[in-house]
Amino acid sequence: MVKMGKGNVYLIKTSDRDSGIKKLFREFKLDKFSGQKVALKANYNSADPFPASTHPQTLKSLIESLKEADASMIALAERSGMGNTRNVLETMGVFILAEELGFQVVVLNEEDRETWVKIEKDRSHWLRGFYLPRVVLEADRVVQTCCLKTHRFGGNFTLSLKNSVGLVAKRLPGSLYDYMAELHISPYQRYMIAEINKHYPVDLVLMDATKAFVDGGPEKGTLVEPGLFLASEDRVAIDAVGVALLRYYGTTRTVSMGKIFDQDQIHRAAELGVGVKSEEEIKIIPLDPESAELGVKIKEILIEG
Repeated sequence: MVKMGKGNVYLIKTSDRDSGIKKLFREFKLDKFSGQKVALKANYNSADPFPASTHPQTLKSLIESLKEADASMIALAERSGMGNTRNVLETMGVFILAEELGFQVVVLNEEDRETWVKIEKDRSHWLRGFYLPRVVLEADRVVQTCCLKTHRFGGNFTLSLKNSVGLVAKRLPGSLYDYMAELHISPYQRYMIAEINKHYPVDLVLMDATKAFVDGGPEKGTLVEPGLFLASEDRVAIDAVGVALLRYYGTTRTVSMGKIFDQDQIHRAAELGVGVKSEEEIKIIPLDPESAELGVKIKEILIEG
């Protein structure tokens, strides 16, 4: 059974990132972050500008909100898939912002072997299992911020569930095996994406959908401007709403096909108990008149497929 409010997805339409994010966060009990070590995953797969990567102001407002909630430590953990991670983060101004606001940046590609934890294959589609970083697994709380875009390399879309791929080790230090090569050539890629999410919790997801790619992706594509921020405590719920939003603006054939909960990433994640199990469990909550009408249309797309 889904916890009360777990399937809530909040919407706000705004051009002001800072005020929009803070208004969204009023809907959540941020006191749960007080005195807590927080691991943060953003979207820095490449050094391409938003919506390919997390917008600098979105990251800044998110960090400020967590610090205002009195988090004892914030660590941003990243591994880029299209470019050197340290160079990507430098280009995007993350290290400068970390000095300004006082949070840690963990470049996962540079971490030692002992900082990784083996996730066994179990009944997953990963041939050898995979590795996740201790900084996330041992955090008191985990927060994600993702973008809204399609993915032309087999993921179909890259929202909060797909964002987790940037936490998985490409190669374990001292080993030649390439887990990302395995992922990208596998016919089960989208199931494997969902299976990563089973092994770590997320307390809050912020999706910056002020702009989006409705085809192409992850680093470039046809641009639309929904002007929205979304937030939820549930990765499946917010991704399902994100897919509905992509469909509303007109997206790829693969993302448009069938019921949203039949999409591989969402279907497998729901099956594994990562979040809600059906569209009926999702409650879309607009926080302003501008997003209310769109919220009704998104819910219709969710239900009707």
